[in-house]
Amino acid sequence: MKKRQSIYISIFFVLLSIVSCKVGPNYQKPEIVSPEIFKYENNKIDSIIDLKWWDIFQDPILDSLIKVGLRENRDLLIAASRVNEARANLGFNKADYGPKIGVQASATGTNNIAGNVLNNNIKSFGTSATFNWEIDFWGKYRRSTEAARAALVGSFYGKRAVEIGLISEIARNYFQLMNYKTSLKISKNTVEIRNNALTIIQNRFDKGYTNIIDVNQAQIQKAIAEATIPVYRRQIAFTENNLSVLLGKYSDSIPVHSSYKTNPIPQNIPSGIPSEMLQRRPDILQSEQLYKQQNAMIGVATAMRFPSISLTGVLGVGSNEMSSLLNSGLGWSAGANLLSPLFEWGKNARRVDMEREKAKQALFSYEKNILLAFSDVNNALTEISTYKDELVAYKIMFDAAKNASKLSYERYYQGVTSYLEVILNQQTEFEAELSYTANYQDLLISYVNLYQALGGGWISEEELDKYAEQVANEQGVDVNSIDKNTLIYQGQVVDYYLTPEQEKQRKEIAKAQRKLEKQQRKTTRQ
Repeated sequence: MKKRQSIYISIFFVLLSIVSCKVGPNYQKPEIVSPEIFKYENNKIDSIIDLKWWDIFQDPILDSLIKVGLRENRDLLIAASRVNEARANLGFNKADYGPKIGVQASATGTNNIAGNVLNNNIKSFGTSATFNWEIDFWGKYRRSTEAARAALVGSFYGKRAVEIGLISEIARNYFQLMNYKTSLKISKNTVEIRNNALTIIQNRFDKGYTNIIDVNQAQIQKAIAEATIPVYRRQIAFTENNLSVLLGKYSDSIPVHSSYKTNPIPQNIPSGIPSEMLQRRPDILQSEQLYKQQNAMIGVATAMRFPSISLTGVLGVGSNEMSSLLNSGLGWSAGANLLSPLFEWGKNARRVDMEREKAKQALFSYEKNILLAFSDVNNALTEISTYKDELVAYKIMFDAAKNASKLSYERYYQGVTSYLEVILNQQTEFEAELSYTANYQDLLISYVNLYQALGGGWISEEELDKYAEQVANEQGVDVNSIDKNTLIYQGQVVDYYLTPEQEKQRKEIAKAQRKLEKQQRKTTRQ
């Protein structure tokens, strides 16, 4: 009778676990009202993330550096490790669903002394399996797993953010390095030109055609150009050191194209629409997952205010002889425990309040990241627009200064004007060429800033569908289960993540595919 009652109790608690609930708020995606278009936006077409956006610069050296960085950068390796850590943490939390089973063994011996008589030793041996299963009636473990799953997805987006940031930083440093090396070349050429001018003026002075002031002025102009050479060498060394760290290696000389003119300025760059940007900026997606994670933690804290219900059981054997232990009769017992928090002076209630405030903070961070994202895009679009205008002005300035410098030197050599005119025009030409080079670099970097602000570049929907189908075939999944935001231009997967439903569907499809292949092989053999 008691045995039957114990079975009924066990069945009751199993059914209880099946119909149990989850306390705490269910996650609802925050509603964000975004602007229709960006300021300074000229071209608005559909666009989507593409981590291979740097191809628009048509620079194979830059492409090779980025490939090395994506393979060796330590920050990216750390981010990948965090994904693995989050994946392990999810499995750790899922383990709380199941019962905890333990095994214990015992052996005891006693001697009884009655008066002066020593009784025989009394020995006993036993082994048992213990069973404890806490029923997740209030959804504490399910909410905890929900939080862990959000943390895992957030770590995926965190890794993507590191990837995009790394690519952008490599491109920025590369263009800066190219600017410094180009400027160094300009300085060396200028020194050579001014040294030739100094030689000519020195000869004129020796022949009595000019005065010592012109010689001194020529010496000054040569020294001004020479002084810029160590400055650019220093900047080159610093930038190469920065790039080496990004590439995950010790400092080394890094090649660049011989001229900034080899990098064409991108044309007709679409900036995308705000709603798309929200879907692809990894930092925004990560902050949303952090909010989702914290929302689940409210449920965990709420569940801790209620009683915990657990099933316990013991299954074991006992004997007075070790040799007959396994032949002994089997004994078992089962029961249920209920542990309820009683007087904790508001501790559990305050825990819920703390988690609610943390959720508010996560939501505010999510909203802040969205505001920053729009600011980043508008700033990048403003940079592109204004740097283009500056570049046109600097080009006119440089061409005019170059021509004026040439004419003024001819006039001076003919004795029509003073050397002061030559000095002014030479210095203007030198500064204009350096400014034009620096502005060209700033314009290229502004495109890098735009791509990072948008969360990447873009490919057409047709190309995207093609790559999604390619990845689906490689993974053996339905193409509809592919998150297109995770695709790289060449069809590689940045972060492949499936929901439980998609994972189940993937397994079913893979099973059906294997069955079909097996039938085809059987037909072929026949």
